[in-house]
Amino acid sequence: MNLLRAIGRFLLGALKVLRLALPKLGVGWMFALLTSNFNRVSIVELGVMAIIVTTMIGLHHFLSPFQVVWGRIADSHPVFGLRRTPYLLLGATVASLVFLALPSVAVAMGEGSVLAIVAGYALLILFGVSIAAMGDCHHALIAEVTNPRTRGGVIAVVWTFTIMSTIIAATVIKAQMPSYTPEAMQALYNLTPLVVIGSALLGVLGIEKRLSREELAVALERARAAAPPGNPLRAAVGLFRQNPQVRAFFGFVFLSIVGIFLQDSILEVFGAEVFHMTIRETTTFTQTWGGGVLGGMLIMGLLSSIFPIGKKVIALIGGVGTAFGLGLLAACALTEQRSLLNPAIMLMGFSTGLYNVGALSLMMDMTVEGATGLYMGMWGMAQAFGTATANILAGALHTVLIEAQVLGQTLGYGVIFGLEAVLMVIGIALLSGVSVEAFRGLTRTDLTRAMEAGAVA
Repeated sequence: MNLLRAIGRFLLGALKVLRLALPKLGVGWMFALLTSNFNRVSIVELGVMAIIVTTMIGLHHFLSPFQVVWGRIADSHPVFGLRRTPYLLLGATVASLVFLALPSVAVAMGEGSVLAIVAGYALLILFGVSIAAMGDCHHALIAEVTNPRTRGGVIAVVWTFTIMSTIIAATVIKAQMPSYTPEAMQALYNLTPLVVIGSALLGVLGIEKRLSREELAVALERARAAAPPGNPLRAAVGLFRQNPQVRAFFGFVFLSIVGIFLQDSILEVFGAEVFHMTIRETTTFTQTWGGGVLGGMLIMGLLSSIFPIGKKVIALIGGVGTAFGLGLLAACALTEQRSLLNPAIMLMGFSTGLYNVGALSLMMDMTVEGATGLYMGMWGMAQAFGTATANILAGALHTVLIEAQVLGQTLGYGVIFGLEAVLMVIGIALLSGVSVEAFRGLTRTDLTRAMEAGAVA
């Protein structure tokens, strides 16, 4: 009988973890449409200027401060006793509806309509604000319904779903739209609300505990105690200025994300320019890296669920391994040793998988009760700014160093990959000084002062 109960608890726990991961299917679907279909169709088939399309798609990174806003709204304004579920579903609904209009907007942009370009930017701004709500509330929900011991395993499963959903979405897109026609594109994009809203509903309905009137009163009091009422962005800036733990952790997340993803948009170009690899050959880079990430997350997620491995230790190991992988990639560029390329990419991917489990779990630990959404918004903002900076800096460095022939190709790539390793090491150094206990020792007085400092600024 005890064995049956244990099996039942395990199955219920596994079902809960899988449900928590389901909203990522919709997120992966939307980003796959934007980055592998909308961009290609708009630029190649419809002739829209690349800079217009790429900046339009990248807008959501710069709208990440809305994560802080949504987080604070969710902390302080429950709906029917729920603080995360309603806002997550709202974000999923609005974000998915944006895609219904994108095919016709793309056609009009290809015809040279300025109004269509304005509409495209407006739609992607709306998408960015909505995805900020979805992301912050999803991560805050995971933080609130999991315990620290099992959180690493949950994070591993959730982010495995994120990566797998993009692969699955790409397969469906290829099958549904093998070649471009306006009708085929519209039919494909019409599936988005069904995929996104459906996966969100299946994933979160019933997961969050509905608070009673008394529990709501206590929760709201805690929210007011954790961060006094006011502009959440001002609160975030004030906390950043006043609390060295917040600064150090924000800096770690930002620099490590830049370090990891600076190579992302130029790695295939590196393979082509330095080793004269074909498109078919460089396409395997993503598979090699992604396979390493999945392997690292699954192995560490399993180990951290069984053994009491500290989240900070996991993040540090992943960061060090990623720095070594980037160093190996720099050596590959400088020596033109193609045999080093796949080992470097695999080491980077595996170590990034470890980093994901440790850093994302640590983000959820680096919150205080009553302000989970606010702090998850800050860490999400650091991630988004890091990704945006990496994308911009990669192109800028390639243009300045290699295209302008300031440095030769091998030396130029060696410098870029070496810079990534250095940024990763600096991020690790910042993390070494972070303490969850010291962070949680922040008092209401400290937070009030942070708010006042933000108000003065």
